[in-house]
Amino acid sequence: MPDNAPTDPRPASGVDRRQVLGAAALGGLGLALGPGKAQATTVPTRIPVTEQRERAVVVGTGFGGGVTALRLAQAGVRTLVLERGLRWPTGPNATTFCRMANVDRRSAWLTDHSPIPGVPGTWKPYTGVLETVQGNGMTINCGSAVGGGSLTYHGMTLQPTEEYFAASMPMMADDYDLLDRWAYPTVARMLKISTVPDDVLAAEPYRSSRLFLDVAPRAGLRTFRVPLPVDWRFVRGELEGRYEPTYITSDLTFGVNNGGKHSIDVTYLAAAEATGRVRTEPLHVVRDISLDLLKRWVLHVERINTDGEVQERKRIIADAVFLAAGSPGTTRLLVKAKAKNLVPGLPDAIGTQWGNNGDRIFAWVNMNDDPGRPQGGPACVGGRDPNSPIPYTIIHAGSPMLPPDGTKMMTVVGFGIVKATGTWAYDSATDDAKLTWNPAGDADLQTLIRNRMNEFVRAGGGMMIDRDAQATSTWHALGGVPMGSAVDRYGRVLGHRGLYVLDGARIPGSTGACNPSMTIAALAEHSMATIVRQDLGRIF
Repeated sequence: MPDNAPTDPRPASGVDRRQVLGAAALGGLGLALGPGKAQATTVPTRIPVTEQRERAVVVGTGFGGGVTALRLAQAGVRTLVLERGLRWPTGPNATTFCRMANVDRRSAWLTDHSPIPGVPGTWKPYTGVLETVQGNGMTINCGSAVGGGSLTYHGMTLQPTEEYFAASMPMMADDYDLLDRWAYPTVARMLKISTVPDDVLAAEPYRSSRLFLDVAPRAGLRTFRVPLPVDWRFVRGELEGRYEPTYITSDLTFGVNNGGKHSIDVTYLAAAEATGRVRTEPLHVVRDISLDLLKRWVLHVERINTDGEVQERKRIIADAVFLAAGSPGTTRLLVKAKAKNLVPGLPDAIGTQWGNNGDRIFAWVNMNDDPGRPQGGPACVGGRDPNSPIPYTIIHAGSPMLPPDGTKMMTVVGFGIVKATGTWAYDSATDDAKLTWNPAGDADLQTLIRNRMNEFVRAGGGMMIDRDAQATSTWHALGGVPMGSAVDRYGRVLGHRGLYVLDGARIPGSTGACNPSMTIAALAEHSMATIVRQDLGRIF
């Protein structure tokens, strides 16, 4: 493990004396200790409160936050970036992240169990890389680290067509040409995207990808290679046995140990920090946002340690706040602020128009041909049906855990355009907001995706198992602070100077039958160009 990686995050055996949280810290974090566990508590003598003044604060370090930090820095603005999670440095043969075969506390954000259904593991809570947010009818998986979801996503960097973009975000339809000419290409350049090379695709671990490319056209799809932010030299290093496998086993859910993935922490955020105008503070959890009597923005922040214990409380006063904590994080903050009247006059649309991007995960088992094992990644091949009444995309994602009995299996993922029927409401008992998802939002889309999966079976044999049939989930949360009714086209919260939303929370439900990362970043580029030109020196 690199010297500056998180220290000793593996499951502790026996009783750890640090497991006892102070009563005040426990209440503030909302941690569940689990049934049947008698816990002593100690009351902290005093948690210090500090106050600091900032010009601009960015909350979150994912695709929206990384872009925002860099463009503020390049405009000469000294900027504080707050991130609740850890920084996870990687490198060849690093052991920074846990693996699917031995999931430990590094995997999960302040819970005592595995975040992946069916994957066992219990431990002392830790500030791990993945949070699962439980809603009514939907579970959201979201990143909790410096770099946000860019650490835990496969890397699919897809740009929607103009037609599909407009179907998801009609308010931004007139801006597509501008996004297409410079914003999307800027993101592609910053993330150094490329598609899987021929020699890698021809390697044995990528047999399942080749099988997908063979069967998908017979199932009615037009195939393509997925653009990815990957340095393929690292994949070749694994194929040649120089590095411990992670890409070629698709063991990417908790991060890529070997490096070579151009995630936000090593691209946009690193460039922002290199200017000397941006400082990033990990393990800083923003609990609330409010307006003070002087109409200044106040962030109420807890600095925690890796066990979740509060070390310090901060009151950060800022001229401008850029919320980029991801759709769940940003939405929850603003729903709380509205319900508790911490920010009077917030738009009524806050907490509405949330969607799951149409996510659905299937296991294709016992097909005619052998998909091989292990199965290489990231998710590098896909297909589309250009004639579908509802646009959708089908992707093959290699399986890091295959049945031990030798059953043939591969993972196939679908997503597309949905109706944004999810809503968030404040729960005073937990001082948090909770999602309620109306499944009518993606019912028609899911029928189309299931029918297409059945075409795979017809063309290639076997059967499809819908992994989301019993408990629906998404890795692509979108909406909750929708553009048009809660923010303007540049992310400015309506009626509130100096408050911005620049992440997926402003996108109502889906991103044109693509995974959201590239569009979130491109919209942030588009917004920041205008914000720097119009608001800098006038609002902050």
